[in-house]
Amino acid sequence: MPNEQQTEHIVRSYEEQLRKLRDMVARMGGLAERQVNDSTLALVRRDATLASEVVSRDAALDQLEREIEAFCIRLLALRQPMASDLRFIVAAMKLSHDLERIGDYARNGAKRSVVLAQQPSIGSLNGFQRMSVLVQENLKLAIDALVNEDAEAAERVWASDEPIDSIYNGIFREMLTHMMEDPRNITAAIHLLFIAKNLERIGDHATNIAETVHYAVRGNSLPEDRPKGDASAYAVVRPPE
Repeated sequence: MPNEQQTEHIVRSYEEQLRKLRDMVARMGGLAERQVNDSTLALVRRDATLASEVVSRDAALDQLEREIEAFCIRLLALRQPMASDLRFIVAAMKLSHDLERIGDYARNGAKRSVVLAQQPSIGSLNGFQRMSVLVQENLKLAIDALVNEDAEAAERVWASDEPIDSIYNGIFREMLTHMMEDPRNITAAIHLLFIAKNLERIGDHATNIAETVHYAVRGNSLPEDRPKGDASAYAVVRPPE
């Protein structure tokens, strides 16, 4: 049987591993935030060089997801955690998948920004900037909630997706209008619609992260029906009179 000193060392080592896992997830969250921010900057500034950098940086997020997953599996196998520790490790694995998808959406938006930099400008991009700021804030708050084990903060993020959906609905209607007014706008408008949808999906993943964090901390799930405001699926397109 291990003596008291050995037991203390084992416990301290385990706590250090859990701390390392928190740091890895927080680092991945920071990278995802930066990707979303720079992808939007590339769009607004029509900066194809920055957009290409965003695309190339996506590999770092993919690698970190693999490292987190391998680290979690090793912890589960060697430590056989219980209760809140088990929930946290499983949550870290799920969060890494959400963050990897967020990176994919940012990369896809950046790819379209490369094309848009060569197209004539249409309309204002203020809505895209507002959406980007909101999803980045929610993403940061959700990751901070995990690090700080703050279920109430996670619940606030979970309930704050409607403003993002509202902006997306406005962009959706605006882009349809541009396409109907002038067929030459169709290429740019379609790319912008996809970018807006990417940002809306990033917001959804931020709320998914918040749900996971809430469960990891409290051990119970939030309601299935969270507040949503995306009405684009029900849009009725009418030609201008």
